[in-house]
Amino acid sequence: MHRRMTTGALAVALAGVLAVSACSSKSTESGSGSESGPSSAGSGLTIAPLAQIDTKGNEVQAAAESEALNPAGDGKANCPSTTIAMAGALTGADAALGINIRNGAQLAVDQHNKANPDCQIVLKTFDTEGDPQKATQVAPQIVNDDSIIGLIGPAFSGETKATGGVFNQAGLVSTTASATNPALTDNGWRTFFRGLANDDVQGPAVANYLTGKLGKKKVCVIKDDTEYGAGLARAITAGLGPAADENCSGDVKKGERDFSAVISKVTGEQPDAVFFAGYYSEGAPLAQQLKTAAPDVTFVSGDGTNDPQFTAQAGDSAKGAVLSCPCGPAKDQFKKDYEAAFKQAPGVYSVEAYDLATILMKGITDGQRTRPQLLEFVRNYQGPGLAREYQWTPKGELTSSLIWVYDVK
Repeated sequence: MHRRMTTGALAVALAGVLAVSACSSKSTESGSGSESGPSSAGSGLTIAPLAQIDTKGNEVQAAAESEALNPAGDGKANCPSTTIAMAGALTGADAALGINIRNGAQLAVDQHNKANPDCQIVLKTFDTEGDPQKATQVAPQIVNDDSIIGLIGPAFSGETKATGGVFNQAGLVSTTASATNPALTDNGWRTFFRGLANDDVQGPAVANYLTGKLGKKKVCVIKDDTEYGAGLARAITAGLGPAADENCSGDVKKGERDFSAVISKVTGEQPDAVFFAGYYSEGAPLAQQLKTAAPDVTFVSGDGTNDPQFTAQAGDSAKGAVLSCPCGPAKDQFKKDYEAAFKQAPGVYSVEAYDLATILMKGITDGQRTRPQLLEFVRNYQGPGLAREYQWTPKGELTSSLIWVYDVK
Protein backbone atom coordinates (compact mmCIF):
# COMPACT_ATOMS: atom_id res chain seq x y z
CA MET A 1 0.00 0.00 0.00
CA HIS A 2 1.34 3.46 -0.92
CA ARG A 3 1.75 5.95 1.89
CA ARG A 4 0.53 9.53 1.45
CA MET A 5 3.31 12.09 1.94
CA THR A 6 2.62 15.06 4.17
CA THR A 7 2.72 18.50 2.57
CA GLY A 8 5.87 19.37 4.48
CA ALA A 9 7.68 16.21 3.48
CA LEU A 10 6.70 16.71 -0.14
CA ALA A 11 8.02 20.26 -0.12
CA VAL A 12 11.37 19.19 1.32
CA ALA A 13 11.69 16.34 -1.17
CA LEU A 14 10.88 18.55 -4.14
CA ALA A 15 13.26 21.28 -3.05
CA GLY A 16 16.13 18.81 -3.20
CA VAL A 17 15.19 17.27 -6.51
CA LEU A 18 14.58 20.64 -8.16
CA ALA A 19 18.16 21.59 -7.43
CA VAL A 20 19.32 18.41 -9.13
CA SER A 21 17.00 18.70 -12.11
CA ALA A 22 17.97 22.30 -12.74
CA CYS A 23 21.48 21.09 -13.52
CA SER A 24 20.83 17.76 -15.15
CA SER A 25 18.01 18.85 -17.48
CA LYS A 26 20.46 20.64 -19.75
CA SER A 27 21.45 18.60 -22.80
CA THR A 28 24.63 18.93 -24.84
CA GLU A 29 25.47 22.25 -26.43
CA SER A 30 23.67 21.45 -29.65
CA GLY A 31 20.66 20.16 -27.75
CA SER A 32 21.30 16.73 -29.17
CA GLY A 33 22.26 13.38 -27.86
CA SER A 34 25.39 13.47 -29.99
CA GLU A 35 27.64 12.82 -27.00
CA SER A 36 25.28 10.51 -25.18
CA GLY A 37 24.34 6.88 -25.49
CA PRO A 38 21.72 4.89 -23.62
CA SER A 39 23.86 4.85 -20.46
CA SER A 40 24.57 8.58 -20.46
CA ALA A 41 25.35 10.71 -17.44
CA GLY A 42 26.87 7.77 -15.63
CA SER A 43 23.44 6.31 -14.92
CA GLY A 44 24.34 2.94 -16.43
CA LEU A 45 20.75 2.66 -17.66
CA THR A 46 19.47 1.45 -21.01
CA ILE A 47 16.13 1.72 -22.82
CA ALA A 48 15.50 -1.88 -23.78
CA PRO A 49 12.71 -3.26 -26.00
CA LEU A 50 10.22 -5.22 -23.93
CA ALA A 51 7.51 -6.25 -26.41
CA GLN A 52 5.78 -5.34 -29.65
CA ILE A 53 2.03 -5.06 -29.09
CA ASP A 54 -1.23 -4.54 -30.95
CA THR A 55 -4.07 -2.21 -29.98
CA LYS A 56 -5.41 -4.79 -27.51
CA GLY A 57 -2.08 -4.91 -25.70
CA ASN A 58 -1.24 -8.39 -26.99
CA GLU A 59 2.37 -9.19 -27.85
CA VAL A 60 3.22 -9.63 -31.55
CA GLN A 61 6.39 -11.18 -32.99
CA ALA A 62 8.73 -8.71 -34.74
CA ALA A 63 9.89 -9.04 -38.36
CA ALA A 64 13.38 -10.30 -39.22
CA GLU A 65 16.10 -7.81 -40.17
CA SER A 66 17.03 -9.80 -43.28
CA GLU A 67 13.65 -9.10 -44.90
CA ALA A 68 14.08 -5.31 -45.01
CA LEU A 69 14.66 -3.23 -48.13
CA ASN A 70 18.39 -2.47 -48.39
CA PRO A 71 19.41 1.10 -49.37
CA ALA A 72 22.41 -0.29 -51.25
CA GLY A 73 20.16 -2.17 -53.66
CA ASP A 74 22.07 -4.23 -56.21
CA GLY A 75 24.80 -1.61 -56.58
CA LYS A 76 23.97 -1.05 -60.26
CA ALA A 77 21.79 2.05 -60.02
CA ASN A 78 22.36 4.82 -62.53
CA CYS A 79 20.87 8.29 -62.06
CA PRO A 80 21.83 11.96 -62.08
CA SER A 81 22.64 13.50 -58.69
CA THR A 82 19.29 13.81 -56.89
CA THR A 83 18.35 15.62 -53.67
CA ILE A 84 16.01 14.68 -50.84
CA ALA A 85 15.53 16.75 -47.68
CA MET A 86 15.12 16.25 -43.96
CA ALA A 87 13.35 18.83 -41.76
CA GLY A 88 13.17 18.77 -37.98
CA ALA A 89 14.65 20.02 -34.72
CA LEU A 90 18.44 19.96 -34.99
CA THR A 91 18.93 22.52 -32.22
CA GLY A 92 16.87 23.33 -29.13
CA ALA A 93 15.57 21.47 -26.12
CA ASP A 94 14.27 18.44 -28.04
CA ALA A 95 16.94 18.34 -30.75
CA ALA A 96 18.03 14.78 -29.98
CA LEU A 97 14.83 13.54 -31.63
CA GLY A 98 15.53 15.45 -34.84
CA ILE A 99 19.18 14.43 -34.87
CA ASN A 100 18.16 10.79 -34.52
CA ILE A 101 16.08 11.21 -37.67
CA ARG A 102 18.77 13.04 -39.59
CA ASN A 103 21.35 10.39 -38.71
CA GLY A 104 19.08 7.51 -39.68
CA ALA A 105 18.36 9.08 -43.05
CA GLN A 106 22.03 9.97 -43.56
CA LEU A 107 23.11 6.40 -42.85
CA ALA A 108 20.77 5.11 -45.55
CA VAL A 109 21.99 7.72 -48.04
CA ASP A 110 25.65 6.97 -47.28
CA GLN A 111 25.12 3.23 -47.71
CA HIS A 112 23.34 3.81 -51.00
CA ASN A 113 26.00 6.16 -52.32
CA LYS A 114 28.86 3.86 -51.36
CA ALA A 115 27.27 0.95 -53.22
CA ASN A 116 26.08 2.98 -56.24
CA PRO A 117 28.78 5.36 -57.53
CA ASP A 118 26.71 6.12 -60.64
CA CYS A 119 23.65 7.24 -58.66
CA GLN A 120 24.51 9.71 -55.93
CA ILE A 121 21.81 11.01 -53.55
CA VAL A 122 22.18 14.24 -51.59
CA LEU A 123 20.47 14.69 -48.21
CA LYS A 124 19.85 18.38 -47.48
CA THR A 125 18.89 19.15 -43.87
CA PHE A 126 16.74 21.99 -42.49
CA ASP A 127 16.58 22.96 -38.82
CA THR A 128 13.06 23.85 -37.60
CA GLU A 129 14.06 23.83 -33.91
CA GLY A 130 10.83 21.85 -33.43
CA ASP A 131 8.97 25.18 -33.49
CA PRO A 132 5.86 25.51 -35.70
CA GLN A 133 6.57 29.20 -36.33
CA LYS A 134 10.16 28.49 -37.33
CA ALA A 135 8.98 25.62 -39.52
CA THR A 136 6.70 27.95 -41.48
CA GLN A 137 9.81 29.95 -42.39
CA VAL A 138 11.74 26.84 -43.38
CA ALA A 139 9.01 25.19 -45.47
CA PRO A 140 9.17 27.76 -48.33
CA GLN A 141 12.94 27.25 -48.54
CA ILE A 142 12.35 23.55 -49.11
CA VAL A 143 9.57 23.81 -51.69
CA ASN A 144 11.34 26.62 -53.60
CA ASP A 145 14.44 24.45 -54.02
CA ASP A 146 13.63 22.69 -57.28
CA SER A 147 16.38 20.12 -56.71
CA ILE A 148 14.47 18.62 -53.75
CA ILE A 149 12.00 15.95 -54.87
CA GLY A 150 11.20 14.26 -51.54
CA LEU A 151 11.14 15.09 -47.83
CA ILE A 152 11.64 13.23 -44.57
CA GLY A 153 9.78 15.39 -42.06
CA PRO A 154 8.71 17.54 -40.47
CA ALA A 155 9.46 15.73 -37.25
CA PHE A 156 6.98 17.07 -34.68
CA SER A 157 3.20 17.20 -34.92
CA GLY A 158 2.91 20.94 -34.32
CA GLU A 159 5.31 21.90 -37.08
CA THR A 160 3.76 19.32 -39.39
CA LYS A 161 0.32 20.85 -38.83
CA ALA A 162 1.73 24.30 -39.60
CA THR A 163 3.47 23.31 -42.84
CA GLY A 164 1.59 20.36 -44.32
CA GLY A 165 -0.49 22.59 -46.58
CA VAL A 166 2.66 24.17 -48.03
CA PHE A 167 4.13 20.82 -49.02
CA ASN A 168 0.78 19.62 -50.30
CA GLN A 169 0.37 22.66 -52.54
CA ALA A 170 3.89 22.14 -53.91
CA GLY A 171 3.22 18.46 -54.62
CA LEU A 172 6.24 17.45 -52.54
CA VAL A 173 6.01 14.04 -50.89
CA SER A 174 6.41 14.46 -47.11
CA THR A 175 7.20 11.32 -45.12
CA THR A 176 7.36 11.79 -41.36
CA ALA A 177 9.31 9.43 -39.15
CA SER A 178 7.83 10.79 -35.96
CA ALA A 179 4.74 13.07 -36.08
CA THR A 180 1.99 11.03 -34.43
CA ASN A 181 -0.97 13.39 -33.80
CA PRO A 182 -3.95 11.54 -35.34
CA ALA A 183 -5.59 14.68 -36.77
CA LEU A 184 -2.74 15.32 -39.21
CA THR A 185 -4.20 12.94 -41.77
CA ASP A 186 -7.62 14.63 -41.57
CA ASN A 187 -6.38 17.76 -43.35
CA GLY A 188 -6.94 16.45 -46.86
CA TRP A 189 -3.23 16.55 -47.75
CA ARG A 190 -2.33 14.27 -50.66
CA THR A 191 1.43 14.39 -50.10
CA PHE A 192 1.67 13.41 -46.41
CA PHE A 193 2.66 9.88 -45.36
CA ARG A 194 3.15 8.82 -41.76
CA GLY A 195 5.92 6.25 -41.28
CA LEU A 196 4.67 4.92 -37.96
CA ALA A 197 1.44 4.42 -36.05
CA ASN A 198 -0.47 7.48 -34.83
CA ASP A 199 -1.51 8.16 -31.25
CA ASP A 200 -4.98 6.69 -31.79
CA VAL A 201 -3.12 3.39 -32.15
CA GLN A 202 -0.51 4.06 -29.48
CA GLY A 203 -3.12 5.15 -26.92
CA PRO A 204 -5.26 2.02 -26.67
CA ALA A 205 -2.29 -0.31 -27.18
CA VAL A 206 -0.33 1.15 -24.27
CA ALA A 207 -3.44 1.58 -22.11
CA ASN A 208 -4.40 -2.06 -22.56
CA TYR A 209 -0.84 -3.19 -21.87
CA LEU A 210 -0.72 -1.12 -18.68
CA THR A 211 -4.02 -2.40 -17.31
CA GLY A 212 -3.54 -5.93 -18.62
CA LYS A 213 0.04 -7.21 -18.68
CA LEU A 214 1.32 -4.73 -16.08
CA GLY A 215 -1.80 -4.83 -13.89
CA LYS A 216 -2.11 -1.07 -13.29
CA LYS A 217 -5.49 -0.13 -11.83
CA LYS A 218 -5.17 3.64 -11.33
CA VAL A 219 -3.21 5.92 -13.70
CA CYS A 220 -2.72 9.70 -13.63
CA VAL A 221 -2.37 11.21 -17.12
CA ILE A 222 -0.24 14.36 -17.37
CA LYS A 223 0.28 16.21 -20.66
CA ASP A 224 2.32 19.11 -21.97
CA ASP A 225 0.86 21.94 -24.07
CA THR A 226 1.99 20.70 -27.50
CA GLU A 227 -0.11 19.22 -30.32
CA TYR A 228 1.64 15.93 -29.69
CA GLY A 229 1.02 15.91 -25.96
CA ALA A 230 -2.66 16.78 -26.31
CA GLY A 231 -3.32 14.07 -28.89
CA LEU A 232 -1.47 11.33 -27.04
CA ALA A 233 -3.05 12.20 -23.68
CA ARG A 234 -6.52 12.12 -25.20
CA ALA A 235 -5.88 8.69 -26.73
CA ILE A 236 -4.30 7.25 -23.57
CA THR A 237 -7.11 8.55 -21.35
CA ALA A 238 -9.77 7.07 -23.62
CA GLY A 239 -7.93 3.75 -23.74
CA LEU A 240 -7.53 3.57 -19.96
CA GLY A 241 -11.23 4.15 -19.36
CA PRO A 242 -12.04 3.93 -15.63
CA ALA A 243 -8.35 3.34 -14.82
CA ALA A 244 -7.63 6.98 -15.74
CA ASP A 245 -8.12 9.00 -12.57
CA GLU A 246 -9.42 12.48 -13.45
CA ASN A 247 -8.59 13.74 -9.97
CA CYS A 248 -4.87 13.59 -10.71
CA SER A 249 -4.78 14.44 -14.41
CA GLY A 250 -2.61 17.48 -15.00
CA ASP A 251 -1.09 19.93 -17.46
CA VAL A 252 2.45 21.26 -17.73
CA LYS A 253 4.03 23.78 -20.07
CA LYS A 254 7.01 23.43 -22.41
CA GLY A 255 10.04 24.74 -20.58
CA GLU A 256 8.53 24.13 -17.15
CA ARG A 257 10.81 22.54 -14.54
CA ASP A 258 8.94 22.83 -11.22
CA PHE A 259 6.23 20.17 -11.17
CA SER A 260 5.37 20.38 -7.46
CA ALA A 261 1.73 21.33 -8.08
CA VAL A 262 0.92 18.43 -10.38
CA ILE A 263 2.91 15.97 -8.25
CA SER A 264 0.90 17.04 -5.20
CA LYS A 265 -2.23 15.94 -7.07
CA VAL A 266 -0.57 12.64 -7.91
CA THR A 267 0.56 11.82 -4.38
CA GLY A 268 -2.88 12.73 -3.08
CA GLU A 269 -4.49 10.03 -5.26
CA GLN A 270 -1.86 7.30 -4.72
CA PRO A 271 -1.96 5.85 -8.28
CA ASP A 272 -0.13 2.80 -9.62
CA ALA A 273 1.37 4.79 -12.49
CA VAL A 274 1.71 8.22 -14.07
CA PHE A 275 1.56 8.53 -17.85
CA PHE A 276 3.29 11.63 -19.22
CA ALA A 277 2.35 12.77 -22.74
CA GLY A 278 5.18 15.05 -23.81
CA TYR A 279 8.89 15.27 -24.57
CA TYR A 280 11.99 14.21 -22.66
CA SER A 281 13.03 17.79 -21.83
CA GLU A 282 10.08 17.96 -19.41
CA GLY A 283 9.75 14.22 -18.88
CA ALA A 284 13.19 13.87 -17.29
CA PRO A 285 12.74 16.42 -14.46
CA LEU A 286 9.15 15.23 -13.96
CA ALA A 287 10.41 11.66 -13.52
CA GLN A 288 13.05 12.86 -11.06
CA GLN A 289 10.58 14.75 -8.93
CA LEU A 290 8.03 11.93 -9.08
CA LYS A 291 10.63 9.38 -7.99
CA THR A 292 11.48 11.49 -4.94
CA ALA A 293 7.88 12.22 -3.97
CA ALA A 294 6.34 8.83 -4.80
CA PRO A 295 9.03 6.19 -5.46
CA ASP A 296 6.52 3.34 -5.84
CA VAL A 297 4.61 4.99 -8.69
CA THR A 298 5.66 3.78 -12.16
CA PHE A 299 6.60 6.54 -14.61
CA VAL A 300 5.24 5.79 -18.09
CA SER A 301 5.61 7.89 -21.23
CA GLY A 302 5.47 7.75 -25.01
CA ASP A 303 7.80 8.28 -27.93
CA GLY A 304 8.54 11.92 -27.13
CA THR A 305 10.37 10.77 -23.99
CA ASN A 306 11.80 7.56 -25.42
CA ASP A 307 15.33 8.78 -26.08
CA PRO A 308 18.78 8.35 -24.47
CA GLN A 309 18.52 11.98 -23.40
CA PHE A 310 15.75 10.93 -21.00
CA THR A 311 18.08 8.62 -19.09
CA ALA A 312 20.93 11.12 -19.41
CA GLN A 313 18.90 13.94 -17.87
CA ALA A 314 16.81 11.93 -15.39
CA GLY A 315 19.70 9.77 -14.20
CA ASP A 316 18.85 6.99 -11.75
CA SER A 317 15.31 8.35 -11.41
CA ALA A 318 14.60 6.88 -14.86
CA LYS A 319 15.13 3.32 -13.64
CA GLY A 320 11.96 1.27 -13.86
CA ALA A 321 10.24 3.66 -16.27
CA VAL A 322 8.10 2.17 -19.04
CA LEU A 323 8.28 3.92 -22.42
CA SER A 324 6.21 3.27 -25.52
CA CYS A 325 6.79 4.13 -29.15
CA PRO A 326 5.31 3.42 -32.56
CA CYS A 327 8.98 3.24 -33.56
CA GLY A 328 10.89 0.00 -33.73
CA PRO A 329 14.16 -0.83 -31.93
CA ALA A 330 17.45 -0.94 -33.80
CA LYS A 331 18.27 -4.34 -35.25
CA ASP A 332 21.78 -5.75 -34.80
CA GLN A 333 23.47 -4.82 -38.09
CA PHE A 334 21.76 -1.42 -38.23
CA LYS A 335 22.93 -0.68 -34.70
CA LYS A 336 26.53 -1.60 -35.56
CA ASP A 337 26.51 0.54 -38.70
CA TYR A 338 24.92 3.49 -36.91
CA GLU A 339 27.35 3.41 -34.02
CA ALA A 340 30.30 3.18 -36.40
CA ALA A 341 29.06 6.19 -38.37
CA PHE A 342 27.95 8.50 -35.53
CA LYS A 343 29.80 7.22 -32.44
CA GLN A 344 26.55 6.88 -30.51
CA ALA A 345 23.69 4.43 -30.21
CA PRO A 346 20.69 4.93 -32.50
CA GLY A 347 17.78 6.70 -30.86
CA VAL A 348 14.03 6.91 -31.25
CA TYR A 349 12.91 7.31 -34.92
CA SER A 350 16.38 6.52 -36.34
CA VAL A 351 15.12 3.25 -37.83
CA GLU A 352 12.01 4.88 -39.35
CA ALA A 353 14.10 7.62 -40.95
CA TYR A 354 16.43 4.99 -42.39
CA ASP A 355 13.47 3.10 -43.85
CA LEU A 356 11.80 6.22 -45.30
CA ALA A 357 15.01 7.43 -46.90
CA THR A 358 15.48 3.97 -48.37
CA ILE A 359 11.98 4.00 -49.84
CA LEU A 360 12.52 7.43 -51.43
CA MET A 361 15.84 6.30 -52.90
CA LYS A 362 14.24 3.11 -54.21
CA GLY A 363 11.82 5.31 -56.12
CA ILE A 364 14.68 7.40 -57.50
CA THR A 365 16.69 4.38 -58.64
CA ASP A 366 13.54 3.03 -60.29
CA GLY A 367 13.42 6.17 -62.41
CA GLN A 368 10.97 8.32 -60.41
CA ARG A 369 12.97 11.57 -60.42
CA THR A 370 10.39 14.34 -60.37
CA ARG A 371 8.12 15.39 -57.52
CA PRO A 372 4.95 13.99 -59.14
CA GLN A 373 6.67 10.72 -60.02
CA LEU A 374 8.15 10.16 -56.56
CA LEU A 375 4.84 11.07 -54.92
CA GLU A 376 3.04 8.47 -56.99
CA PHE A 377 5.73 5.90 -56.20
CA VAL A 378 5.30 6.35 -52.44
CA ARG A 379 1.52 6.39 -52.71
CA ASN A 380 1.60 2.92 -54.29
CA TYR A 381 4.55 1.50 -52.38
CA GLN A 382 4.43 -1.75 -50.43
CA GLY A 383 7.36 -3.53 -48.87
CA PRO A 384 9.20 -4.47 -45.67
CA GLY A 385 11.58 -2.17 -43.82
CA LEU A 386 13.68 -2.61 -40.72
CA ALA A 387 10.90 -1.30 -38.49
CA ARG A 388 7.81 -2.71 -40.18
CA GLU A 389 5.87 -3.30 -43.41
CA TYR A 390 5.22 -0.05 -45.27
CA GLN A 391 2.04 0.53 -47.23
CA TRP A 392 -0.22 3.56 -46.97
CA THR A 393 -3.92 4.29 -47.09
CA PRO A 394 -5.17 7.17 -49.29
CA LYS A 395 -5.06 9.39 -46.18
CA GLY A 396 -1.38 8.65 -45.58
CA GLU A 397 -1.69 6.27 -42.64
CA LEU A 398 0.02 2.90 -42.53
CA THR A 399 -2.30 0.03 -43.37
CA SER A 400 -0.89 -1.99 -40.45
CA SER A 401 0.44 -0.42 -37.26
CA LEU A 402 1.99 -1.85 -34.12
CA ILE A 403 3.52 -0.33 -30.99
CA TRP A 404 6.70 -1.14 -29.07
CA VAL A 405 7.00 -1.05 -25.29
CA TYR A 406 10.40 -0.46 -23.68
CA ASP A 407 11.64 -0.52 -20.12
CA VAL A 408 14.49 1.41 -18.53
CA LYS A 409 16.90 -0.81 -16.63
